[in-house]
Amino acid sequence: MNNPRVLADAPWLASGAAARVLKLLDGNGEEARVVGGAVRNALLGIPIGDVDIATTALPAEVVRRAKAAGIKSVPTGIEHGTVTLVVEAHPIEVTTLREDIETFGRKAKVAFGRDWAGDAHRRDFTINALSVGFDGIVHDYTSGLEDIAARRVRFIGDPRQRIEEDFLRILRFFRFHAAFGAGEMDRPGYLACIAARGGLATLSAERLRMEILKLLIADGALGSITAMVDGGLLLPVFGGIAYPGPFAAMIAAERVLGLKADAIRRLGALAVAVTEDARRLASRLRLSNAEGKRLDSMGHRWWRLAGMDEPRARRRLYRLGKEAYRDRLMLAWARAGIDADSKPWRELALLPERWNAPRFPLRAADFIARGVAEGPVLGQVLALAEDAWLAADFPLDAAAIAAIADQAVARFNRDIRT
Repeated sequence: MNNPRVLADAPWLASGAAARVLKLLDGNGEEARVVGGAVRNALLGIPIGDVDIATTALPAEVVRRAKAAGIKSVPTGIEHGTVTLVVEAHPIEVTTLREDIETFGRKAKVAFGRDWAGDAHRRDFTINALSVGFDGIVHDYTSGLEDIAARRVRFIGDPRQRIEEDFLRILRFFRFHAAFGAGEMDRPGYLACIAARGGLATLSAERLRMEILKLLIADGALGSITAMVDGGLLLPVFGGIAYPGPFAAMIAAERVLGLKADAIRRLGALAVAVTEDARRLASRLRLSNAEGKRLDSMGHRWWRLAGMDEPRARRRLYRLGKEAYRDRLMLAWARAGIDADSKPWRELALLPERWNAPRFPLRAADFIARGVAEGPVLGQVLALAEDAWLAADFPLDAAAIAAIADQAVARFNRDIRT
């Protein structure tokens, strides 16, 4: 049923790239509307991201009109009806309405159509099936407006069928609830996700990564993650144990420090106890090299950072660098639990803000001048001196530095003799 409502605050319908495309494709026997996330977000009063447009016009007609208007068109998915129009350096995806002829998972056979209600019923959730025309009227064929008002994420039609069409919708169900939902999850949807959890193993690592990392930083991530753990839904994704307690503690620690939600840091709290966990996750989620290295560093003997005094913390900070120090420290904090006294942890976490590690003042030339030959031996003596300098709490006066250099050479020579 179509329940029109006027979208009151949508300046992007009046001017800008999206408005220009709508005007271009609306008229002369064709209709165009903004669909999906932009409409949902506008109704929820939150910032919109990409603006996607659906149209009754066939792809060839979209390209023809764009060319006549001097707009660049890119056939990004033209076999599926999608053309990207580049307007004022902004890419706008335009997709011709489609209807299912035969459905078999993500490879459903479709044909172009002109039925807005049919196109809406092909989408995953009711809140994503809303559309708005150039006149600002919102069109609702799936009771999406009711679900928007209730902050409820609900599959369109039979949840089991929608999930079987694409098992990624399991993760999207929890991600959208975390981002846009409130209160209890839609029970039929939740139970359908649990029943179909085995299908998660069929998804590519790239698709898993995209959804999981977005889910982890959503405002309601804790509730969704807890529900996923309770339903056994993370084991097929992670291939190992998930720890909702440390995950909750990491979120709390970020808030204490005033830090922005960080997906990799939260992933570490949720699923990394040792470095082997980090390497498994990096493979299963196809993390970037930088993300994998960061997760691996977090998992490396994080327990050694618990209960540190400040001199020891400064040594750790010097060795690890600011980012790796904070990541590992916060994992140790999260592992201490949500009820851990935050004051000492906060002081340790903020150490990089109040103390900058000095540069090690000794160089190879200082030891060559003391008779140490170039080569591997020189590196070993430098390492001994650096360890002694750290243990002495980073002295910078010339006499202390010279004494450390002399002692390192003497110790190395003594070790060789014995």
